[in-house]
Amino acid sequence: MPIYIAMLRGINVGGHHRIKMDQLRTSLEALGFEQVKTYIQSGNVVLKSATISPAALSRKIERQIVGQFGFAASVICRTADEINKTMANNPFLNDSSISPEKLHVAFLSETPTPLALKKLTELTLEPDQSRSLGKEIYFYFPNGVSGSSLWKHPLDRVLSVEATTRNWKTVNTLHQMCLDCR
Repeated sequence: MPIYIAMLRGINVGGHHRIKMDQLRTSLEALGFEQVKTYIQSGNVVLKSATISPAALSRKIERQIVGQFGFAASVICRTADEINKTMANNPFLNDSSISPEKLHVAFLSETPTPLALKKLTELTLEPDQSRSLGKEIYFYFPNGVSGSSLWKHPLDRVLSVEATTRNWKTVNTLHQMCLDCR
């Protein structure tokens, strides 16, 4: 069975849209997913499923969250192979002056338009950096996310696609969870 990563957006933030991870695991197991594992309370899930497109898997999990928990939450899914590529393609890893603790990846529902990417480039001010590769955007925020030039510009609005961002440590942990799931 293929391995997938589901990244829920906007849960357990500021006391809103609360989902306990054990309840999320049970809910997803009820859909027939296997080896469901979660990482931290912000909605990172690794699971095995019959072959399904990541977009269809996202919709299936979103429907389950509405039905089980009573609110909507966006879900962006990737295959284990896609996470491997995300890890390998990070353009900032070859620069020894960049601290991995300051790296982030935005996972997008679809590839943004060139016009949207131009807008992102215009909003990304030094010392921040961004690089777009398909449905992922890599960020380097040397002053942290809240100190970044993009802090007040939600990616969804800038790019006109759904996005959820994870720090590099979380991306690495999800990658390792996929390897452990094999």
